[in-house]
Amino acid sequence: MAGPTSFEEEYNMKLGIIRCMQTEDYCPGSRDFRTIRERKGAFEGEDDIQLVGFINCGGCPGKKAVLRARSLVEQGADTIAFASCISKGTPIGYPCPFAKRMRELVQKEAGDSVRILDYTHDAGPEPETSQK
Repeated sequence: MAGPTSFEEEYNMKLGIIRCMQTEDYCPGSRDFRTIRERKGAFEGEDDIQLVGFINCGGCPGKKAVLRARSLVEQGADTIAFASCISKGTPIGYPCPFAKRMRELVQKEAGDSVRILDYTHDAGPEPETSQK
């Protein structure tokens, strides 16, 4: 007989992602989700990732990112990743000019108990593949 069960699974990482509001019109985040699933990019070597939220920055100049990060932490995030559209400018090659300051403010708000990741996946075009 199996040991005791729990209704709540244990995850090594409870992840919240902040993405660029400007790119959400043409990027649904598929590459971010695939990168998490395949444990590539910023998630290489991580086990048991639970995505607790995927939200935009609130628009330029990124002041709302602090409130968005607070919301992700309230939902249980212990890690906040800035999507590659912010830090690396994917898919159009235009990184956010406010990324550094946004990261500083989010880290200050979240404190040392929340890990901050500067990107999600490597930059550059990579064709999406359908899942079987």
